[in-house]
Amino acid sequence: MTTIDQSSGGPALEARDITKTFGHVRALRGASFQAYPGEVTALIGDNGAGKSTLIKVLSGVHSPDSGTVMVGGKQVHITHPRHAAALGIETVYQDLALAPDLDAPANVFLGRELTRLGWLHDTRKMRSITETRFKELGVGLVQDMRVPVAAFSGGQKQSVAIARAAIWAEHVIIMDEPTAALGVVQTANVLRLIETIRERGLAVVLISHNLRE
Repeated sequence: MTTIDQSSGGPALEARDITKTFGHVRALRGASFQAYPGEVTALIGDNGAGKSTLIKVLSGVHSPDSGTVMVGGKQVHITHPRHAAALGIETVYQDLALAPDLDAPANVFLGRELTRLGWLHDTRKMRSITETRFKELGVGLVQDMRVPVAAFSGGQKQSVAIARAAIWAEHVIIMDEPTAALGVVQTANVLRLIETIRERGLAVVLISHNLRE
């Protein structure tokens, strides 16, 4: 995991006067937003307020009609989610985007697989790295690392998705309603994981309609 240099004092991610229209619907009207390293920045609002649209602009799913996006103080035009990832922005969506038939290490390295002999997946190395990083983040999974994530609880799946983002993010992790479908204990575990990520210097953007969280 990368630790961000906070010496500049500037935002890790910034949006300035973002607008986005879908047909006759103006989803965003001059939205501005900043997220700083080592902080959890909450984006709060009712359903339909434009939270998810703004996040999809910042993560490369949508292109804004107008406005500016800055990453690490530099203006960027994010064209797609892989471009956002290359800029150090990772997003945990509500559907988690996990492959249920794969185990946790395979999900962590999905699309970024380590290989040996030029083409074989290095399963042992990916499992070892995943176990080490999960321990650093305090992610405790009851199941064996070789068990498909389909067998995990909702909270454990959410932890895998968040930990995967934390492992690859260099600047920002965006989380869209990470506790929406979780119970009290699982919610507390996820919030502790978010705090651990923040303490490591990443900027965390937390989208929620839960003001208490």
